[in-house]
Order: sequence, then C-alpha cells, then structure tokens
Amino acid sequence: MSTAPSLTLNNGVRMPQLGFGVWQVPDEEATAVVSDALEAGYRSIDTAAVYQNEEGTGKALAASGIPRDELFVTTKLWNSASETWTRENVLREFDASLNRLGLDYVDLYLLHWPRAMRDDYLTILRTFAEIAESGRARAIGVSNFQPAHLERLIAETSVVPAVNQIELHPYLQQAELRARHAEHGIVTEAWSPLGQGRELLNDETVTRLAAKHGRTPAQIVLRWHLQLGNVAIPKSVTPSRIRENFDVFGFQLDEEDIKALAVLDNGTRLGPDPDEFDQF
Repeated sequence: MSTAPSLTLNNGVRMPQLGFGVWQVPDEEATAVVSDALEAGYRSIDTAAVYQNEEGTGKALAASGIPRDELFVTTKLWNSASETWTRENVLREFDASLNRLGLDYVDLYLLHWPRAMRDDYLTILRTFAEIAESGRARAIGVSNFQPAHLERLIAETSVVPAVNQIELHPYLQQAELRARHAEHGIVTEAWSPLGQGRELLNDETVTRLAAKHGRTPAQIVLRWHLQLGNVAIPKSVTPSRIRENFDVFGFQLDEEDIKALAVLDNGTRLGPDPDEFDQF
C-alpha cells in the first residue's frame, strides 16, 4: 500500500500531504465512508463540528485498529454567527468535538472562518494556543483566512497558524495568499481541491494531461496540488474513487504540464468570499 508523503508544520509536527475530507457526508454514513478511506491508505481525516459527522468519523477511527499515532485527525470550530466568541465558548466547543470524536486529542484544530466583521478571531486563536499548550491539539490553524486576517493575527497575538485551509484548485490558485503562507511558514491546505468535480475535471487541458499520463482528470489535479506543495483533502463516498484519489504517487507532472495548468487560474470561487461570509 502506498503511503502519502508528509510535510513538517511550523511546530515540528508531521502532516500527511494527502488527506480525506468528509464534508457533506451524513453522520450515519461517515463510519463506512471513513473506513473505506482508511482501508485505501489514507491516514489523515478532515472533519468539522458543522459537518455533524464527528461521531461517525470517530467510530471509524476506533474500529480501524490503526494505532492513534499513525492517524492525523483534523476538526474545526464552527464559530457561529449567533454569538461573539469568548474563551469559555471555545473551550466548551473543543471539548464537545473531542467527545463526539471519542479522542483524547486532535492533531489539528482549525478556526473555520475569520468572520472578521465580529472581531473575535483574535480571542479564539489565543484560546487555541492554550489548547495546543495543553497537548490536546498537536497543532492549530485557521481556515479561509485572507492575507489581512493573517497579518493582523500574527502582529497582535504572535500566534502563527500551522495551516490555513482555503478553497484552492486550478481555477482559483491563490498565488498571493500562498506567498504569504510561505513567508510565515504556514502550510497551504486545499479544500475543494478538485473544484467539487464540476467543469474543472472536464476542462480540455486537464483531460489532455490525463490522456498523456494514462490517469484520470482527478488524479492529474491532485498530483498538481502535491507538486505545488499543497495539502489536499479530496472527498468522495464511492469506494473506487476513494482508492483512485489516493493512487497519485506513481507518476510526475513535468514542467510543461505545470505551466499548462497554471494558466487555468481565472479566480472562480465555488464557496463564499471570506471577507464577506458571516452566516449561520
């Protein structure tokens, strides 16, 4: 079985470069789906409180028989718009996630959105730092942060996230944000790395490269992420596609392939704009 390569986070923790996402997987299906992913070789699993499938995910982890130190588990705080978040709220929600997962610690705890208009992400990340200091999260980070959010966070709290999980695919390559990450030693993690399976996988450039390498379009895009140094977390509920998405370590894109994919960047977002999102 192939093993995903790993990256070293800015606190020394190793994180697999290819993980498995469970967004939109119902809790009652999550145990079977995550079990399929673990059987295929994935060791990094990405969930979140708002996905409402932490319990089913945790059951799959427990049933797998895989030693805990061989797994990398990520979950996220859903800093809902219904309240301004305090230290006590954050600690309460973190404990609830651990309980649902059935774990003593997580490997990565992320803040799901900056929601900068409510101005509480500094308090949240200071509390995350406490959680990390306690050992209950091996690393902490953010999701959907823009350059201005990162710069303010680092300047005012000295908390440097280990990871920023952002929408990233060939149609939205986020060059400026990735450059900021590199300056601060922050790992870039891509959500919707396959563009949610929409027109990207039917793009003429992607399908041409798939034919060239004898691979699927999804494998081409995932290989692109890995060679750029991104962490990618593809999601599927189909066992054959789960295995296919993990089978990306036996080939390389060449320089011309990378250049061809670079020109696909057109700024298309599939999800909300982080500067405006403050719903739910």
